[in-house]
Amino acid sequence: MAPMERSPATATSDEPRFSSFFSQRARRQLGLFFAGAGFVALSTIVTRRALLRRYRATVPKFYQQSNQPNKITNGYMEALEALNLATVNVLSYAMMLTGGVLYAFDISSLDDMRRNVRSKMGNGDGAQVNEEEEKEIEKFFVDILEKTGRKFDKDGKEIKTAKQAEDTEEKK
Repeated sequence: MAPMERSPATATSDEPRFSSFFSQRARRQLGLFFAGAGFVALSTIVTRRALLRRYRATVPKFYQQSNQPNKITNGYMEALEALNLATVNVLSYAMMLTGGVLYAFDISSLDDMRRNVRSKMGNGDGAQVNEEEEKEIEKFFVDILEKTGRKFDKDGKEIKTAKQAEDTEEKK
């Protein structure tokens, strides 16, 4: 048995990350990519049909006069259809790209993403919090909010005026 593989009886929650292309983890990671690829195929078909329909509408009939257009077009509806088709195409490509990036970075859940970000930031478990940095960030936000007219006490709690207190009670 290879060092990266484990038998099903000894598999735990921290099983090897790159065990197999057909593992449940890999299927979950590639699911979004293949769903995006399917949507790309469908949006390509829909776009192609719309373009062919527009082209066929411009081809004159056999006995049609050459100085008359085929029919009056509605520019607003054509623009709306073009916007819709472009939106569907872009969203399907974005979905496929997102799935590919998640597979490339070996992320299959939100917990994996958190773990990766925390390990890159240096907080392996995320439990280490620097109190000085937290107070500095809190002071920064208090300064910004005070510029908008709000008032805060020395602990960073907002001081409400009588009018603000009445407004919040009326909303309840």
